[in-house]
Amino acid sequence: MDKIPSKDVTPDPVGHHTPPDSPVPQAMYAKRRHIYVREIKGLFQKIRRSSNWALMLTFFLLPWINIGGRPAVWFDLPHREFHIFTATFYPQEFVLLSWLLIICAFGLFFITVFAGRVWCGYTCPQSVWTFLFIWIEHRTEGHRNRRIKLDKQAASADKLRRKTAKHVAWLVVSLATGIAFVGYFAPIRQLVPDLATLDANGHAYFWVGFFLVFTYLNAGWLREQVCIYMCPYARFQGVMFDRDTLIVSYDAARGEPRGSRQKNLTHEQVQSAGYGDCIDCDLCVQVCPTGIDIRDGLQYECISCAACIDACDSVMDKMGYPRGLIRYTTESSLEGQKTHILRPRLIGYFIALTIMVGAFAWAVNDRMPLDFDAERDRTQLYQMTSDGQISNVYSLTVRNLDSLDHTYRLNVSGLPGLSFDQHSIAVPAGESRQAVITVKADPDVIEKPSHSIVLTLEAEEDGSIHLERDTRFIGNLR
Repeated sequence: MDKIPSKDVTPDPVGHHTPPDSPVPQAMYAKRRHIYVREIKGLFQKIRRSSNWALMLTFFLLPWINIGGRPAVWFDLPHREFHIFTATFYPQEFVLLSWLLIICAFGLFFITVFAGRVWCGYTCPQSVWTFLFIWIEHRTEGHRNRRIKLDKQAASADKLRRKTAKHVAWLVVSLATGIAFVGYFAPIRQLVPDLATLDANGHAYFWVGFFLVFTYLNAGWLREQVCIYMCPYARFQGVMFDRDTLIVSYDAARGEPRGSRQKNLTHEQVQSAGYGDCIDCDLCVQVCPTGIDIRDGLQYECISCAACIDACDSVMDKMGYPRGLIRYTTESSLEGQKTHILRPRLIGYFIALTIMVGAFAWAVNDRMPLDFDAERDRTQLYQMTSDGQISNVYSLTVRNLDSLDHTYRLNVSGLPGLSFDQHSIAVPAGESRQAVITVKADPDVIEKPSHSIVLTLEAEEDGSIHLERDTRFIGNLR
């Protein structure tokens, strides 16, 4: 008697029972495999390491540099003053910061269209600190094969010593990073002793601890996960690429078919045997900080650090083959077509960037090193003085944005015969002062309930430093 197939299976012509087609669930997040990055030397790694060390030294040393008795770069949040070298900026000038951020964005767009993700490979803080932590890992646990063997072996005194040395060094760098970062918001020459003697406030300890943990996790543990899953730039960069964008790429036409071969064969003999130049050594994979195989084509995980280029060139040198199997190139070039460096989108970004940088430089250079606010006393509209005049009271907040002390002359105009009780205000460099002035007017000149008047401040030492503010004078209409 034949068996009746169940509802869960469907018969096939040869009598087998197979489950019905059903969608196979796919995970949105691939299980992570630990990447053991191999250290490599070469031209591009020299450039990257030089830029990395320069950026880190700038970050760590800049808070210690003083100019005029204060840190060269100091974001003084309690006083809402932002000191950048000899200039002092205030929240009212945040339009300049917005402008600068827009310029940086357009600069990143321009670089991406021209040369792909070189920002990620050479100057991104995540990459800079990750490469530093990998460098520490090499010095404490050994080269790649030794680290793989170390992780597989059972617990031992040597393993404990090496692992402890690595994590202690990571924590020291993370602590220094946290202190340096907070040092941009609190003078670091006072911050460090206060932290050591437990005299710093709670906010300082919190933020130092926060950036310690943040740096330790991001650069020590997450590493390529930040670039692959957390960084938005990795996702939208593909939209900005075109066929003429400079990218790190493998020349498949030259490298395939890949395979091992005897080293004593000449390049011509290898080609005659039908082999490509790739010997399938996987060295390009071993040196990649994100663990990709560049031979699989352009991938969003690639950060253009060029480690695979240096690795492949070293192998080509040993084999006696021409360099450039993996190189900075373009899709057009790989297909044997001409690369167009000057193209409409790149030219458009360059023109926009040039205009914005020029306008920003002009705005900063033409920036008036003076700012003041004038607010009329709102508790009462006006007062009648004993001599029969009408008076209004104004509160002035004067900010000296210059690196020199100034005394500012006050002038009031807008109505005939205006008088006021304070004619000058002295403000030290980079500081602000408040003043209350009383402005009087003859009732005979008051023709309407509210008149527009102008308050003017001018530096006694430099007449080019002057600023006007419009306000209202309230009077009794007869």
